[in-house]
Amino acid sequence: MQKRESRGKTGGRGDEVGLGPPPGRPGVRLLDRVRHAARVRHLARNTEKAYVHWVKRYIRFHGCRHPQELREPEVNAFLTHLAVTERVAAATQNQALAGLLFLYENVLDQPLDRVEGVVRAKRPKRLPCVLTPEEVDRLLSHTTGQAREILTLLYGAGMRLTEALQLRVKDVDFAQGQIVIRQAKGGKDRVAVLPECLRPRLAARLRDWRGRHAADVDRGRGRVKLPGAYGRKHPAAEQAWGWQWVFPADADYFDRVAGRSFRHHVHETAVQRAVRDAVRLAGITKPATCHTLRHSFATHLLQDGYDIRTVQELLGHKDVGTTMIYTHVLNRGGRGVRSPADRLRGPG
Repeated sequence: MQKRESRGKTGGRGDEVGLGPPPGRPGVRLLDRVRHAARVRHLARNTEKAYVHWVKRYIRFHGCRHPQELREPEVNAFLTHLAVTERVAAATQNQALAGLLFLYENVLDQPLDRVEGVVRAKRPKRLPCVLTPEEVDRLLSHTTGQAREILTLLYGAGMRLTEALQLRVKDVDFAQGQIVIRQAKGGKDRVAVLPECLRPRLAARLRDWRGRHAADVDRGRGRVKLPGAYGRKHPAAEQAWGWQWVFPADADYFDRVAGRSFRHHVHETAVQRAVRDAVRLAGITKPATCHTLRHSFATHLLQDGYDIRTVQELLGHKDVGTTMIYTHVLNRGGRGVRSPADRLRGPG
């Protein structure tokens, strides 16, 4: 029987994964190589973290043996363990497989053959949670400040949470009424609509924020991290107004590698917490999250008569089949058909 993964105590084998143990031992800077390979390919930071997590789990599951000693049977055993013993969701198992395929193909240069015989986790067919316009209005009414503006963008522009948080000042076009979303899911740029109702509030807050940013620059601060190698080519851009976050965090953080302070954007957990509190205060019983507002954006556009291709483009979906899920949401329950009970003349 396959042994369960062990975490070990400090100094144990489990903690040696990726920390540079002596030659011949597993995990010689392996996780750093995974991170480097992900960044070279411009993968999203969350994707990088997920791949590192699954590589670490995989190595520990097999007793801290180096992945070069492991092949398809061991990958099969690990994925089957996730489905049978840990009962993970199908999406989680697929993410683990993607991380291992990335490891073997892009880090070890030893692509795997077809991984067959894996016990697949069941993928339930679920429709996305969607709020009514009235419920969205109630939810937003229980939020304030930056949180309300961010959530208005999620619903009014169909943005993902990370897309809204990583929005730069230069990508908000008030004149054209649009937002340019850079390096979205799949590494693609796209254009989203800037809600008319948000323009005055957002413009006023950016004017105020620009004054505070200028004061920070005078004190030698006001820097933000720039994408890719742009910071090395144009170091002055770190303090440029156009590159600043639209939704900055309250305080700077010190980067020990760079040797100076930077401003981060609002952390996603702060917005998620605001949504949980607003859902509770608004008395909404649906399991609504930040992503529910994106689902609601798509559904309400279709209800308003916009065609599926337009919605696909605004959401940034590669395949229109992904967008088609919202047509099922429109037709569920009593919206798609008229109940035969409504034709009865008797009392309800």
